[in-house]
Amino acid sequence: MAIKYDALMSASLSDIPISYDEKDVVLYALGTGFGSDPGNPRELPYVFEQRGPHTVPTFASMLVPESFLAGSGCNVRKILHRTQSLALYRPLPPAGNFLANQRVTGVIDRGAEQGAEIEIETELRRTGDDTVICTLVSRLIARADGGFGGPPPLARERHVLPDREPDLVCDLPTRPDQALLFRLSGDLNPLHADPLVAREAGFDAPLLHGRCTYGIACRAVLKTVCDYDFTLITGFDVRFSAPVFPGDIVTTEMWQDRNIVSFRCKVSARNVVVINNGKCTLAA
Repeated sequence: MAIKYDALMSASLSDIPISYDEKDVVLYALGTGFGSDPGNPRELPYVFEQRGPHTVPTFASMLVPESFLAGSGCNVRKILHRTQSLALYRPLPPAGNFLANQRVTGVIDRGAEQGAEIEIETELRRTGDDTVICTLVSRLIARADGGFGGPPPLARERHVLPDREPDLVCDLPTRPDQALLFRLSGDLNPLHADPLVAREAGFDAPLLHGRCTYGIACRAVLKTVCDYDFTLITGFDVRFSAPVFPGDIVTTEMWQDRNIVSFRCKVSARNVVVINNGKCTLAA
């Protein structure tokens, strides 16, 4: 089945109910590695409700409705995350009820060999007073769905990393079972759990979720720049450039210039950059 370009470009959803509680917040934090060092009391409020819980800012990425591409013609098993941006207008509470508006803002044909690119914007509002909490923009690569005759790729401006040695570096290990834990936060794509599905998609083993790597990068910034103060982060934008496998050590290199933290994430053992052109915006 080919991508239904006109249907995708006109697709939008309004007032989708979204809710979460303290258990969801803690589970996400555990899935991104918080609490893995029992001797670090600074991470305890993220994983222990009696000390918080504090909500990791990138948890917002898990609040994007997953059913939007149903009926689009895409092979959902071969969809990968390309970029994720987040604008937070106020810190996420430890629990809440929200309404989401979602629309497709672009569909690009990268060719039969490189797939299609789909950009989706989601706005989250607080139920009751309509206060906008955050806006997320996701770009996805549908690896099996290029060549449908849509518009070609356009040049995109990327956040440029400073041309100097990093100001800060943070190494964070991942566990061999981390993808199995993280999927319980809502991303049930079998690509991250089933070795057979991973091999069919061209990978040697199940991948760590892109949104998990996104959370690991946020944990690195919280740990090294923010002294674990989650209220400081108002924006978090990344470009995924290579997959992470459970068990990898993720090294985040950071450059701080006033309220902007530029960053990239590497897996040195495989000599790959897994997140590039990262930009974290801090409260002024």
